[in-house]
Amino acid sequence: MKINDRNYPKQKQTIIGICMDGTSYPYYEGAKEVMPNLQRFIKEGSMGMVKSVIPSFTNPNNMAIVTGVTPKVNGICGNFYWDTELQEEVMMNDPKYLKVPTILSELSKNGRKVAVVTAKDKLRKMLAHNLDGICFSAEFANQATLEENGIENVEQGLMGKERPGIYDPYISVYCIEAGAKLLKREHFDVMYLTTTDFVQHKYAPGSPDANDFLSKIDFWLGELDKLGAIIGVTADHGMQAKTNPDGSPKVQFIEQLLDAQNIKSRVILPITDPYVVHHGALGGYGTLYLEDKSQLQAAKDYLLSLDGIEKVLTNSEAVKEYELPGDRIGDLVVLADSATTIGRTPDWHELDKVKEGLRSHGGEHCQVVPMIFNKKLNAEYSEKLASGASRNFDLFHFLSNGFSN
Repeated sequence: MKINDRNYPKQKQTIIGICMDGTSYPYYEGAKEVMPNLQRFIKEGSMGMVKSVIPSFTNPNNMAIVTGVTPKVNGICGNFYWDTELQEEVMMNDPKYLKVPTILSELSKNGRKVAVVTAKDKLRKMLAHNLDGICFSAEFANQATLEENGIENVEQGLMGKERPGIYDPYISVYCIEAGAKLLKREHFDVMYLTTTDFVQHKYAPGSPDANDFLSKIDFWLGELDKLGAIIGVTADHGMQAKTNPDGSPKVQFIEQLLDAQNIKSRVILPITDPYVVHHGALGGYGTLYLEDKSQLQAAKDYLLSLDGIEKVLTNSEAVKEYELPGDRIGDLVVLADSATTIGRTPDWHELDKVKEGLRSHGGEHCQVVPMIFNKKLNAEYSEKLASGASRNFDLFHFLSNGFSN
């Protein structure tokens, strides 16, 4: 079956795509002693490094994964953006912003049985758009209904326990566990499970807290494997420390700094979402709209002079380099280096939430993520993965085409 100009033939076995939010390979390397199932996948199955889409944030990458195409094609280029028609800053979590159908919805409308579980509810509406199947968030598992989510009584009937809070590390474990319990209960052709990155924002690779979390994820990966599914694990982005030597957040507040240069701008930070405890809306990517377009070159030159600002691209340059939708990214796109974040003004951010040990993402330095399969890819797709040219949004294409049927 062709979806968004890519083929997705039916597999006899269940195919499961898993997005481990914020989990770059160093997390797995640091936890290899407590992740025997994932280590077995790597050894007996297939693994390669792939690139996520820029900005390396949750919504654009999850929607790229479930559409199989870039933000330029699917329209989703952030968690948050400036709606030029409404003249408002809005969360980009409404299906109206999607420009193409999802793989999940199209498969479900053509006889495939589909289930989706997301940790954070912010993704659910877009993941569920036109989906004829199950789609619920662990965050609001207690509110799931047959009409809205295709399932009810999740906590007692499916899970046998209440969901953790959204800032509990084990909300993501609950998400993967839910996938395993759904598959134990009944057959699905396709599943998509996507976690949250609270742990990765708070804890470095190899730390006891990160490893404890990943060991519990690993148990449920093993349970999914026992059920005979073809499993593909990737990530939406990596994660890096963004701090000064004293541990405080390293930020360039570019809206304030431009204002001091008499360059009026509206800075949009597409990392912005309801979960400010994770990151304080500070990430490695921002976009801005200039009040006076004639100041574009002056703004670009000034921003590039700032410590920690690595790239400043015009709208057309960003569309070309990162395959972004030009109508949704402003006049300039700004990317920070590996240790710096981009802010608006100090007062705009809830800096008390991230006053120590900020870890975040958004730019190119968080773009490389692993793609791991529990079974050996065929020769054609093994070569594609080894080439280094594959993307995280190739996940379902690999799952559908990379194994003998």
